[in-house]
Order: sequence, then C-alpha cells, then structure tokens
Amino acid sequence: MVRRGIYPGTFDPFHNGHLDLIQRGLRLVDELVVAIARNLEKTPLFTMEERLDMIREATAGLRGVQVTSFQGLLVHFAAREGITTVIRGLRAVSDFEYEFQMALMNRKLRDELETVFLMPHEAYSYLSSRLLREVAGMGGNVRGLVPSSVEKRLAEKFPRR
Repeated sequence: MVRRGIYPGTFDPFHNGHLDLIQRGLRLVDELVVAIARNLEKTPLFTMEERLDMIREATAGLRGVQVTSFQGLLVHFAAREGITTVIRGLRAVSDFEYEFQMALMNRKLRDELETVFLMPHEAYSYLSSRLLREVAGMGGNVRGLVPSSVEKRLAEKFPRR
C-alpha cells in the first residue's frame, strides 16, 4: 500500500524552509502532494501558475513529489486523492496554536486524516513567506533562503533601484 501525504500551503513565495519540510515529509510517506491552497481572502504576490512552477522547479530532483492546487476544504481534497497524512511545519511556539486548531478541525471532519508536525532545520526556523516578501520588496538579499529560481522571480517582481 502506498502511503500518501499532503503538504498544503500558499507558498507565496516558496522558500528553503518549505523545501526542507518536503524532504523530511518524504521520509514518512511514499508520495507527497504539495498542494497550493486557493485562498480567496489573500492577494498573492505570485500567480497560482508561477507558484506551481516554482515548486516544480525546486522539487524536480525529488522522487515521490506531486505539485498541484486545490480549492475548498483540505479534508475533501485529501479524501478525493486517497491521502491520509497532512504534513505541517512548526517554526516556533507561536505557530502551534493555529496549527493545533486546524489539525483538530480536520480530525473532526475526517477522523482518518492524521496531521504530522515537523520542525524545519534550525537554519530555516525563522523563515516565512511574508518576511521574505518584505525583505525582497525592500531590496534585501534573499540568496540562500530561497531556491535560485525563486530568487530570480523575486528580483523580477522587485527590481533593485
């Protein structure tokens, strides 16, 4: 039996902390679906297609990774795809309360869906997409924090003056 997991998020932009969690998640499941959630309440910096491309480029060398998007409840998407494990990252204690609530709600809606919390490598524990957008937007250097293809795309979005 193939163990399938999902790593959901908005990934705007995708960064090395995300990549680290994908690599760690692949130790737990045979196939990992990296799924971009369509959140109508957020206005992303990158389009859905750009984010899908960035993740596909960054994970091209990893076996067992699929990249897609979904709209609606995670539990419904996971059920349609035969997924039983949700991978979520915890960078700090501040992440825990929200992630804990989401995991409990997902369990209430679909009992067989388990959430596994992983900590990123300490080198990436402070990274967030919001922080990277802010730093890149103000002309800061994000080299080493994002895959090179993402660094290039950020430079296109925020040309240095």
